[in-house]
Amino acid sequence: MTITCFIRYEIDPFGKAAFEEYARNWGQAIPRCGADLIGYYAPHEGSATTAYAAYNIENLAAYEAYRARLAADPAGKANYEFAKRERFILKEDRMFLKHVSGPHAKLVLP
Repeated sequence: MTITCFIRYEIDPFGKAAFEEYARNWGQAIPRCGADLIGYYAPHEGSATTAYAAYNIENLAAYEAYRARLAADPAGKANYEFAKRERFILKEDRMFLKHVSGPHAKLVLP
């Protein structure tokens, strides 16, 4: 059973550009290290401080192995250091969910 990791970030409202760079960096490292990246989402309208990320992984054991690979990956290490140095992430909450609404009907446009 595949699970989805959802991450909710609280970011510095003046650090949006740095968060977007951080997200682009993960766009390369996360898939290379074994997770199926759905995407990173930065504020556009409404809250200037809430951002999200989501990726799929096979199970929690696969997640632990993936995290170890990510921590050892040169681009992963550099991105962790970038976030630590620039301090644009104020808070990070991670949760694991399973998809329960499928299969979905096809989209019907009016």
